[in-house]
Amino acid sequence: MNTPQHRAAACYQETAEAVVARLGSDRQQGLTDQQVAERRTEYGANLLSEGKRKSPIFLLLHQFTDFMILVLIAAAIVSGIIGEVEDSIAILVILTLNGLIGAVQEYRAEQAVAALRAMDIPQVSVRRNGERQSVPAPDLVPGDIVSLEAGNLVAADMRLLQAAGLESDESMLTGESQAAQKHSDVITTPNLPPGDRHNMVFRGSHITRGRGEGVVTAIGMQSEIGQIARLLSEQKPVQTPLQIRMARFGRRLALAILAICALIFITGLFKGEPVMLMLLTAISLAVAAIPEALPAVITISLAMGARRLSRHNSLVRNLPAVETLGSVTYICSDKTGTLTQNRMTAERFVIAGSPFSTLTEALALPAAHQMGKALALCNDVTRQQQQAQGEPTELALYQAAEAAGFQKQTLEQQAPRRGEIPFDSKRKLMLTLHPDGTGSIAYVKGAPEVVVARCHHQWGAEGPEALHNRDWLDQAEALANQGYRVIAVAQRRFTEPEESLDDADQHLTLLGLVALIDPPRAEARAAVDECRRAGITPVMITGDHPGTAKAIAVRLGIVQEQARVLTGQQLDQLSEDEFQQQVREVRVYARVSPEQKIRIVQALQQQGEFVAMTGDGVNDAPALKQAGIGVAMGDNGTDVARQAADMVLLDDNFATIVKAVREGRRIFDNIRKFIKYTMTSNSGEIWTLFLAPFLGLPVPLLPIHILWINLVTDGLPGLAFTLEPEEPGSMQRPPRPPEESIFAHGMWQHILWVGLFIGATSIGSMAWAIGQDDPNWQTIVLTVLTFSQLFHAMAVRSDQRSIFSQGLFSNPAMLGAVMLTVVLQLAVIYLPSLNALFNTAPLPLADLLICFAIASLTLLAVECEKLLIRRDVIYRDSQKPLQTRSG
Repeated sequence: MNTPQHRAAACYQETAEAVVARLGSDRQQGLTDQQVAERRTEYGANLLSEGKRKSPIFLLLHQFTDFMILVLIAAAIVSGIIGEVEDSIAILVILTLNGLIGAVQEYRAEQAVAALRAMDIPQVSVRRNGERQSVPAPDLVPGDIVSLEAGNLVAADMRLLQAAGLESDESMLTGESQAAQKHSDVITTPNLPPGDRHNMVFRGSHITRGRGEGVVTAIGMQSEIGQIARLLSEQKPVQTPLQIRMARFGRRLALAILAICALIFITGLFKGEPVMLMLLTAISLAVAAIPEALPAVITISLAMGARRLSRHNSLVRNLPAVETLGSVTYICSDKTGTLTQNRMTAERFVIAGSPFSTLTEALALPAAHQMGKALALCNDVTRQQQQAQGEPTELALYQAAEAAGFQKQTLEQQAPRRGEIPFDSKRKLMLTLHPDGTGSIAYVKGAPEVVVARCHHQWGAEGPEALHNRDWLDQAEALANQGYRVIAVAQRRFTEPEESLDDADQHLTLLGLVALIDPPRAEARAAVDECRRAGITPVMITGDHPGTAKAIAVRLGIVQEQARVLTGQQLDQLSEDEFQQQVREVRVYARVSPEQKIRIVQALQQQGEFVAMTGDGVNDAPALKQAGIGVAMGDNGTDVARQAADMVLLDDNFATIVKAVREGRRIFDNIRKFIKYTMTSNSGEIWTLFLAPFLGLPVPLLPIHILWINLVTDGLPGLAFTLEPEEPGSMQRPPRPPEESIFAHGMWQHILWVGLFIGATSIGSMAWAIGQDDPNWQTIVLTVLTFSQLFHAMAVRSDQRSIFSQGLFSNPAMLGAVMLTVVLQLAVIYLPSLNALFNTAPLPLADLLICFAIASLTLLAVECEKLLIRRDVIYRDSQKPLQTRSG
């Protein structure tokens, strides 16, 4: 017997009898105990394997392998050796905190397959040895004959042997909100995705209506959901743009610092300075040049961003994801529930040949009253605790009737249901029979091509008249082409009570058509427009019907009317090279499988795009994990999708993603501002120490001075950058390419020239003090350097806007941090106990004011730079015009 893993996918193309025979089973008797034992040995248990889990210790130690982290550990060790124990402890505490956060996030990511495993079904009704018995779901084997009925969770992939009104909710696999209607007939079309295999049911789906029987074709990891579990275990986390940039930054920084410190040490020796002094100076400068506050700034920025997003219905499961959103270039979104309301709605009515938006609008027509009664009575919707419950299509029809004043409960009291023909996939209609005066009336709803074919008359403006068959079918087709699900409604009157329903669905009178759709969310169109303005391309990937997908995409502005939709079948026919040529052009994908979703994401990533993927079903989980950032639905999503995602939307709303993108851009901007600030400050210190000896001046600062400047200027002002408000126009600029250096758009030029400027003003103040025979010249250099960096912190709060247009109070934390740092510096200058510790001396007021004036030149210089940027004189590449991506 062939392995079901290889044959199960094609079972829908074989007759039920052929599948049973190939699997060596018997439809009446089922499998024997011996067959079950043999197959359990061959195929194993009907379980999903988890793979080898990493230990918590391994996950924790793995967090300390990044190059930047290793550099900071080295800095902590050096700080301890030279006596700066406080610095050493602070660095190690920050790194430990970062390591714990990263380990927890990796542990959570490993729970995705565990959540999939937790969906196992406890007991299943099977036929074995000719008897019906209940067995644990893990005991199922290929060839088992299983009974299915409403309320069951499906325990394995099965080919249906019989189906009576059977419907299955497969949204977790297909993403389609509407329950799939099932039958047992052969389907001849090859290579169909699971959503179109209507004679099969799949593990993890839910039987919502009817009953049936099926033969197990695939279990465990060979099932469709097992293939998803395998894909999940194979997906490796994608590095975020920030992680990529920080790793590159750390490597280059370490090499630059080692080179500069070696040069300063050698230069000092040539100048005749003591070896130990120059060694301590070089080591102190190395420690000062490493931005040890950077991990804390990044972590705090991300944590505060996550907190802000939680107020907008976004739960961040992976902290780096907060910043990652700011770099997203493509958002691949599921349709149902994310872009749409996940609620079928009756949106169009065709009554007496005329279109209407609501049933209420048509109530002047007699046919509309008949239509209202039919919609209210010909359905199985029930009310429980004031809440209407039922199948989505029926619920939409019920609500349309209720909105027009046709209450089901009231009408049923007047005309209770006497009989019915339930909907099934072969008949494609539903009929209910009710008393009507001395006779009875049958109300019918179903597929237009079926119902219209059974009609002999139609309701016109005045009453029943001859049927115009072709006109109705043309209108139904036109509505279907617009993405609607079209239902035809009809009735038949009997002059005497009808005893038999054998031909009650013949000789009908057509009442009209109802067009239903899961409409877009009200805020989704604006969110899509904002994405486009921000240079982000929205793409719809859905398991739904191509026509429905395109109709919603057109309404939302994702594509134009003439755009193409690529289906899963068409995608399978494309080679990798062909798909690479088309992937940037396609905006809507329909009827795609989990493997195809991954292929779409990977194709975009190979084009250099950074992809966010949204989803709610088990079928979305592998792609969520493969994407640069996975966004799961928290309201209607599965645990599997949530475990695989970096972020969970508590309101399942696409507009919430756009808010998160805005927050991500703010966070990245602020991290970049801190790096710009701290590296410029470090550059100023390096230039001061490096250039002074070449100008015939003594070493400007002692090691303890360098460490003091580093402590007070990098600490509080650095953390205050995390609270900087959003830059105006952040959502009108293109995303930053993931491969782009963090020093792009003029940052390295700023670090170089402003660092030189600070170094020049510091050396100039030193030369002036020495020329005045001022014994306190070293205190003057220390004060000018400290105050220059504080002025610089205020100046770089924005890349372009003047501090005067921003306002000093737009970030109170920064103002407070600067003021506190000034107080600490004054304490070092004027408190005798600190004078002895830091080798400083009190400055006359005139000298202090001169230090303040010299330092303020840094603010003036940076403001001039920003003026030139605003006038597009320098750093023009930072202001590239945004090319809006269109459908």
